[in-house]
Amino acid sequence: MLRSLHMKLVMLMVLLILSLMTVVGVFLINSVRGFYLEEFYSQMSAVFQDQELSDDLRTPTEEGEDSVELLRSILSAYSGSLGVDGINRKFYILNGASGEVLAGSGGANDSGEDLIFTPNLTAALRGENGDKSSIAAGYMDVALPFQRGDTPYIIYILDNTAVLSNLVDQIFVLIVEALGFGLVIAILLSFLLSKTMVTPIQRLTEGAMRVAKGDFTHRIQVSSRDEIGVLTDTFNNMARQLRDTIRQVENERNKLDTLFLHMTDGVVAFSKEGRVIHSNPAANQMLHCAITEDTTYDALFGQVAPLQSVLDSLDYLEQEREISDRYLDLLLAPFDRGPHVGALVVIHDVTEQRKNEEMRREFVANVSHELRTPLTNIRSYAETIAENAGEMPPAMEKKFLTVILNESDRMTHIVQDLLTLSRFDSGRDDLKLAKFPFDILVRDLYNAVYMEAQRHNHTLTLELPSWLPQVRADRERIMQVMMNIVSNSIKYTPDGGAIQITAAQEEETVWMTVDDNGIGIPEEDRPRIFERFYRVDKARSRQSGGTGLGLSIAKEIVERHQGRITLMNKEGPGLAIRLELNIEGPGDGK
Repeated sequence: MLRSLHMKLVMLMVLLILSLMTVVGVFLINSVRGFYLEEFYSQMSAVFQDQELSDDLRTPTEEGEDSVELLRSILSAYSGSLGVDGINRKFYILNGASGEVLAGSGGANDSGEDLIFTPNLTAALRGENGDKSSIAAGYMDVALPFQRGDTPYIIYILDNTAVLSNLVDQIFVLIVEALGFGLVIAILLSFLLSKTMVTPIQRLTEGAMRVAKGDFTHRIQVSSRDEIGVLTDTFNNMARQLRDTIRQVENERNKLDTLFLHMTDGVVAFSKEGRVIHSNPAANQMLHCAITEDTTYDALFGQVAPLQSVLDSLDYLEQEREISDRYLDLLLAPFDRGPHVGALVVIHDVTEQRKNEEMRREFVANVSHELRTPLTNIRSYAETIAENAGEMPPAMEKKFLTVILNESDRMTHIVQDLLTLSRFDSGRDDLKLAKFPFDILVRDLYNAVYMEAQRHNHTLTLELPSWLPQVRADRERIMQVMMNIVSNSIKYTPDGGAIQITAAQEEETVWMTVDDNGIGIPEEDRPRIFERFYRVDKARSRQSGGTGLGLSIAKEIVERHQGRITLMNKEGPGLAIRLELNIEGPGDGK
């Protein structure tokens, strides 16, 4: 019940009224008691300070007179001034030496049997004025000793405070009535106050609950400009800012989720217990397994590094793992600190990098070998000529010089091809694009290689439509590619073979195919035919003056034109290579 703010306000007002009325009642009753006591002693002091009364009390009694009776009559005469009524307030005449009651205001019947020796009365027996009494006592008294002749007497006035008690009772009744009325007023006021205060607070509570459920559009009406009104306005602003903040957080989360979902690197997050928190599709593909909530860290990466070592690491751990002929670079690092620590594993596929490194090493080795071979030949023949200068037959010297020239030409071709590839790799060799008839280019190619084919007794045929469209390309580079393809067919086709050149249009492309019946390429070597320095028959390639870079250069040129050069599947011996170009040329204009 007390959990309600309304009831708390009611109880607060009730307790406040009770406390206030209690304090006022106690103060009022004590004030009345104090006033009544002070008034009693003031009255007694005023009467007994009367000189005439003092003289009457102390004048010696004449012979034959009853002193006690005379004293009683004197005090009776002052009863009105003393307030003696014989019921609530009485006077007594006592022997000053023994304390014996000699007479009382009640006459002969008033013997003072119920009289007690109060502190004032005791002080009077000692000869002192007893005019002090406590407010807490149930009586008021005064005891005055005096001497009448040779006989000591005590005048003792006792008030049983019955009048005061009646007055206090009446005051108490009034306080209780006032308290009851005050409680009724307090309850009514508390209800009114609670209505004013609790209703806005209830609206705030309802609004807070709706915001907690995700309803950030709810607004609370501001009905006042007091503290509650300011709080309500602040709550509305908080809800609006919270809505904007949550939208921003959701946008950022969506961005991160999209990035996380589509990033090429695999990412797997684990809790400190080793359970999967999150993973992206790339991780599933790289690890060749379906990562679920039941998958554990130990099952995936336990052999790479213990989970605890990753959690305790101040930096990331880098490891490498091979899965199904794929090389994976693993970065293991803790995320967050404290109770919500976990481990994050980033998986990067470095297979292509490893292959490129291997190809680079092989390329360097091939370049070294290709350059070293002609240099060795040149040095050997040159040393022979130098050692036998003037002694060698002219025919042999001419033969040696011819070999030196051929090897020099071969080195020149290798260097030129390397420079060409270098320009392609660095992007410095821009294409000189222009439109030209594709059929004329093919016919020029046929005419250029015809005599070379005839020297090898090859049958060279051309199948060409009457018209082919103009293409946008670098004519010199495309001719270089075509010459390379046809030259390879001539070189690697035994004498007396057949080579066919075919060209045509297909939708938005033009193509040319060179088909021969030569030695062909084994199936296992076909994927590597466009690699740099790769030759199927190295001995024959060197004899024919090949550098092993021709098809690599051709592929680079064609790809820069956004075209295709491919090996065709064919029945029987030989090889077929197809060249395809877009009629409109490359899209980037380079």
